Amino acid sequence: MYRRATGPIGMTAFITFLLGIPILAGGIWLSSAATDCIRFLQLPLIILGVTLMAISLFGLSAACYGQLKLIRFFLFLLFLFLFALLFFIIFAYAVTDKGKGQVVMNRSFLEYLLNDYSGWLKDKVADGEYWEKVNDCLHRSGECGVAMARYVRDPNSGLLVPESADAFYQRKLSPIESGCCKPPTSCGYTYVNETVWNPVPGVPATDPDCTRWSNDQQVLCYECDSCKAGVLATTRRHWRKVSKINIVVLVLLVIFYFIGCLAYRHAKRAHYDETYGVNRMSKATPSIFRF
Repeated sequence: MYRRATGPIGMTAFITFLLGIPILAGGIWLSSAATDCIRFLQLPLIILGVTLMAISLFGLSAACYGQLKLIRFFLFLLFLFLFALLFFIIFAYAVTDKGKGQVVMNRSFLEYLLNDYSGWLKDKVADGEYWEKVNDCLHRSGECGVAMARYVRDPNSGLLVPESADAFYQRKLSPIESGCCKPPTSCGYTYVNETVWNPVPGVPATDPDCTRWSNDQQVLCYECDSCKAGVLATTRRHWRKVSKINIVVLVLLVIFYFIGCLAYRHAKRAHYDETYGVNRMSKATPSIFRF
């Protein structure tokens, strides 16, 4: 009877093991995302996934051997993990709370401003030493390279030429492409192709990013605040996707945690041969209430 009572514990441990897979997969996906160059939360996410799977294996062993102390310790570890995952979700939402792209007239893509972001994440990205690492990652990702270029055939010459400015303005650019691969629209630069823009003589630059822009394909706008904002926007989008999955996992974990607690109580009663529905308290003289 006692062994049968520990069956739900084993089921709980097995389900929690399966739930560790999406957490681990989310961390691996963030680590492999070509344009997600802020990776200091990926490792904790991977650790959380591996930890949950290890706790689950421990729970399976405890259920197989039917040891109440081990089962209680498994539930205690799972309880701590629930708080750790909840803290991670809250932290991820807190640091990506603000910031979104700005709509520009006659443009299908959005512009990204660093001042739209605030808090710890912005300060970390704006730090010069850390940005050097992010900048190197952006260069290696090739976001502003061949993948961004589009060509059309010239009807007169039959040669392939860069698409027109009007066609470019109707493109849905990613935050990295919009912030790092071209100058801000406010600069008023003349379009040559996707990553070559010429300033208009006599038009003063009001945005500091305008002076940081270079047609050098190794420079472009990688040192612009708009590029940092584009990185923040990309990070925000990726983290929010993973956090939604983590919320679902957290809810399921809470449900199966309570199932495990009920199964533990049942196993404990079975172990001590306690029966259900029996009132173990008795009184020689019932109380008499007088009004």
